[in-house]
Amino acid sequence: MAQRSQRTIRREATVGGVGFLTGADVTLRFLPAPEDHGIVFQRVDLSGKPCVPANLEHLTPRQRRTGIQKDGTSIDLVEHVMSALAGLQVDNCVVQLDAPETPGFDGSCRPVVECLIDAGFEEQSAKRPILAIQSHEQFVADDGGIIRAQPFGRRGMTITYLLDYGPRSPIPAQTYTVNVTPESFVNEICFARTFILDTEIAALKSLGYGPRTTAKDLLVFTADGVLDNELRAAEECARHKILDCIGDFALIGCDLQGYFNAWRTGHNSNHELMQKLRDIGQQTSGQAEAA
Repeated sequence: MAQRSQRTIRREATVGGVGFLTGADVTLRFLPAPEDHGIVFQRVDLSGKPCVPANLEHLTPRQRRTGIQKDGTSIDLVEHVMSALAGLQVDNCVVQLDAPETPGFDGSCRPVVECLIDAGFEEQSAKRPILAIQSHEQFVADDGGIIRAQPFGRRGMTITYLLDYGPRSPIPAQTYTVNVTPESFVNEICFARTFILDTEIAALKSLGYGPRTTAKDLLVFTADGVLDNELRAAEECARHKILDCIGDFALIGCDLQGYFNAWRTGHNSNHELMQKLRDIGQQTSGQAEAA
């Protein structure tokens, strides 16, 4: 697979929304960045405007979401912004925000995608690193979910997600496969929204989450179907899981070449697989240099 050139955005861009966790009004400001800079989040609401690189080294444990932290500064729910950037192949960017979390928007990352497309893209001279999957790797999550990575003849990264919570779940079993390109991401993935069971809401509210979030802001599944909302695609839940995978996988900091197959997995298992693949890639690189 030929290396592509790195990309940043052509000009600054801004988008705002409400945080799912805190209910805060949040403004995101995207700034162009130089080659090999990577994606860096900056908390402009804090003294000194501290930065946190979006990579595996700065992951911090979270439930049902992806968070990053450095020297006491944290940012929550970065997965959808990371997915939008990775899906559009924006490799270098500063993401400024004035709250401890990114906005929830409508449960998807489409508003971020539209913002970035409006800003335009600029190709840079340096090449984007690639990690090609050379062998079959598997990670089994504590809850039994499975995610596999294997070599694949098709160019780039292809992801299949099998979502099946069993016959008693109001969320129907569904599968979706996509070869991830900027075009397929825009047309097939970016609009897919976060989903939850109505029986889970009370527990999350009791923890203080979602003070301003309603059923219009995401997909709430009840025994009778989706509450106060409509699906954008029959496999919207599986597509959203792929959206999450793309954002979580981007923390590895390079393009991935291979086929990924996931079943009932979440953010933590995505992170674990990327850490495993990074370690394998580093070992392979070290062996090549030694030879």
